[in-house]
Amino acid sequence: MNKFVTNHRGSGDTATPLPTPPIPPPTGGPGSLAIGLQIPWSIALHGGTPLVSERGTARIQAVGANGALTTIATIAGVSGTGEGGLLGIAVRDNYLYAYFTAGAENRIERYPLSGTGTGGRLGAAQTLLRGIPSGSNHNGGRIAFGPDGMLYAATGDAGASSHSQDLGSLGGKILRLTPDGRVPADNPFSGSYVYSYGHRNVQGLAWAGDGSLYAAEFGQNTWDELNQIKAGGNYGWPVVEGKANNSKYIDPLQQWATSDASPSGIAISSGNLYIANLRGERLRKVPLSATGTASEFYVKEYGRLRDVVAAPDGRLYVLTNNTDGRGTPKSGDDRLLSVPVL
Repeated sequence: MNKFVTNHRGSGDTATPLPTPPIPPPTGGPGSLAIGLQIPWSIALHGGTPLVSERGTARIQAVGANGALTTIATIAGVSGTGEGGLLGIAVRDNYLYAYFTAGAENRIERYPLSGTGTGGRLGAAQTLLRGIPSGSNHNGGRIAFGPDGMLYAATGDAGASSHSQDLGSLGGKILRLTPDGRVPADNPFSGSYVYSYGHRNVQGLAWAGDGSLYAAEFGQNTWDELNQIKAGGNYGWPVVEGKANNSKYIDPLQQWATSDASPSGIAISSGNLYIANLRGERLRKVPLSATGTASEFYVKEYGRLRDVVAAPDGRLYVLTNNTDGRGTPKSGDDRLLSVPVL
């Protein structure tokens, strides 16, 4: 079933007004590339232009060189409560991919992407996958392309933990699909999108140079996790939260108290894995050479952090997430930050 996004370019819309001018990033330290975002969730790069999804408005915002935000599209069909809405986005081969809540389900769609910079436009929607369980909480939502050219999608248990161990459910999983929405022939479970299972709410996916996949996952009340993902692996939820030391389940590389973490987007740069933390309000760095260790930056400085990606200039782009009702917004929030690789 094809439908169209609402495209704003060329229909009288202009750049979204900003409350104050953006702060040019200094050569060394952090700075704001854009401000005035409304519950931003994901960053994707189209050429050198950052695109940002907004969970509640369902808008795709393009960040101009001067910090102005231009709404290049509003994704049709988005309807979510609580943590639902427009979530992860990815760009590849002149398509924009989006994961979003559509009432009783989460869907993955793609849209032809034309134009450059803030002049980008989206074409007709193509539904790739539907029927992913949705809920007011635990919708997962991160999507990313692996080095194998496949699209990976992190789904949550949608508040029903039984989904996670059920290989017949798309909830509580990491899914793997072809760019046009088919099941890859070499997936670990024949005829199934499921790549790994036993997850509660994965919101971060990133690959190291050797092809290893890492995922950040929300625990319940005790432990949040950093996992290395193996095809067909069972990560234990809801039987296990954190390390189980049980051969039936794959233990996390590292775990943190939920008050210090709530890990969301992750990125890999210069041999390190960077994790944006919501409740913990910090950027955490984990060396790939010592995945049981970590250091922390910007603790409580910018509030809740939702996503992080490696930027074209060798720095990191980081999204704050203080306007979602759980944070304490400062003037200018939410913002897209540029920070050095530390």
